[in-house]
Amino acid sequence: MTALLKTTDLSKTFTLHGRGGLELPVFADINLSVRAGECMALTGHSGSGKSSLLRCLYGNYGASSGEVLIRHQERWINLSGAAPREVFEVRRRTLGYVSQFLRVIPRVSTLDIVAEPLRRLGVAADIARDQAAQWLSRLNLHERLWHLPPVTFSGGEQQRVNIAHGLIANQPVLLLDEPTASLDADNRRVVVELIRAACARGAAVVGIFHDDEVREAVASRCLDVEQYRNPV
Repeated sequence: MTALLKTTDLSKTFTLHGRGGLELPVFADINLSVRAGECMALTGHSGSGKSSLLRCLYGNYGASSGEVLIRHQERWINLSGAAPREVFEVRRRTLGYVSQFLRVIPRVSTLDIVAEPLRRLGVAADIARDQAAQWLSRLNLHERLWHLPPVTFSGGEQQRVNIAHGLIANQPVLLLDEPTASLDADNRRVVVELIRAACARGAAVVGIFHDDEVREAVASRCLDVEQYRNPV
């Protein structure tokens, strides 16, 4: 299968300017390649750099050195050096992300939040909302909540909105940061099914799964970030 995401000698060090330029190494020289239909789980102890690596892959964190390469519209884009407009276009069409926390937008309904990635792709509002409703139903979010802003939802309800928003556009590459956090057993099983379905349609998935059962159910292979720790 074709690789859709890869890194070349990717390293990340944080510079603490408020502490005289103190450097805090995170990881060094990561070379990974994720193919279509594959789910790579990032493993390692808390603080090993898993979430930092995921944010580098998404372009939220700039790389200290090395490259993050993503297959976008039949060509490779280096997200580490891409212009903001190009990063936005990659995220719109190719790169999906489910974070640990939902960015709550005041006064915007849950249905519209989930439909928004489709609207950015030019899907008509009524069709996008219909698809959003299907995703929310599959994730067992009661219909009475669809027209409310999720600001007052429980953590588990917000996470289900987050998952629907992150997966609805069926992007070729998906990054998942603890997608089953705050979910009960039934909804964890639903998310496992969704991840498996994404891989079956040919998505390349990279995720952090602290639930061992979920990780074993979805991961094709694991990358231990701990082994790339950059010593202080």
